[in-house]
Amino acid sequence: MPPDRLFLWIIFNIFVLGMLTVDLGVYHRKAHAVTTREATTWCLVWVTLAILFNAGIYIWLGSEKALEFFTGYLIEYSLSVDNIFVFILIFSYFAVPASYQYRVLFWGILGALVMRGAFIGTGAFLLQHFHWVIYLFGAFLVFTGIKMLLKEETTVRPQDNPVIKLLRRLMPLSQNYEGQSFFVKQNRRWAATPLFVVLLVVESTDLIFAVDSVPAIFAVSRDPFIVYTSNIFAILGLRSLYFLLAGVIDLFVYLRYGLGMVLGFVGIKMLLVDIYKIPIGISLAVVAGILTLSIVASLFLQPESRGSSGFQFSFTGWSAGSNKFWIWVAIIGVVLAAVVLVQAAFPITIF
Repeated sequence: MPPDRLFLWIIFNIFVLGMLTVDLGVYHRKAHAVTTREATTWCLVWVTLAILFNAGIYIWLGSEKALEFFTGYLIEYSLSVDNIFVFILIFSYFAVPASYQYRVLFWGILGALVMRGAFIGTGAFLLQHFHWVIYLFGAFLVFTGIKMLLKEETTVRPQDNPVIKLLRRLMPLSQNYEGQSFFVKQNRRWAATPLFVVLLVVESTDLIFAVDSVPAIFAVSRDPFIVYTSNIFAILGLRSLYFLLAGVIDLFVYLRYGLGMVLGFVGIKMLLVDIYKIPIGISLAVVAGILTLSIVASLFLQPESRGSSGFQFSFTGWSAGSNKFWIWVAIIGVVLAAVVLVQAAFPITIF
């Protein structure tokens, strides 16, 4: 590794550890329910820091790397929304008090940083030494995208989680929450509190999400530093994004389908890498277009009820349950048309 790159790695990780220390040690030392205003402020802080970091990449590493970082960050940040769906289900299932949720997410995401780093290191090693692995990644992402498009609801079954089953064998579990403690001493023995059980469930589910998201970013960049930093910035902003969207996440009914299409697109991009290298600018336009259209569709095509006849849209009363496929075909057509127009107006050279 060149000395200048090693310096960037060291500085970035020191920065991340410093921000986490300030976050938990100063602003969240005492357990409290995170307000919408506080969550909005921290969302703006993390996004602003990511943009400033992207500007630094532009200055030090050039425009191509900066574009790769921004595209990777957008993909990872949008995929983290799917984590929020699951976090809501987990916290509801275990009836976690609002004042303790931030602590769970903080330590959960700290563990996620380590796991993502290991995943990225392994993925970079495999792609560097075994080119055919990229086809496995691409096929897996296409499969995952299709599964996300077809899957209607997400369910959480902590009782079937193998990590929780292992914990029950290793140590006793307390029946009630003990403040924000993960462990408590009962009858001269240490017992895990329900809060620690929630933490393990969050960690194990993030491990599953990492299997989807890490290969996706390798479709954008093979540079381990770009892959790692864009992924870490997305994870760091996940906690505040959760508290900001937790109360209104049901409004974005079509966002999951948009995320499925994004995964499918980046999977196809990886499968075509030896035939046609899709320019990073086009990739950014497609990802941003799909996400924007899925959000707009969610806001303007809000279903009033879910009956056997399908969704009833509030502004037309049109039953679209059976026509969902054609809705997304139209959205894909609009995105592809926009991409063609952009490519025609601003040709991008493919290296």
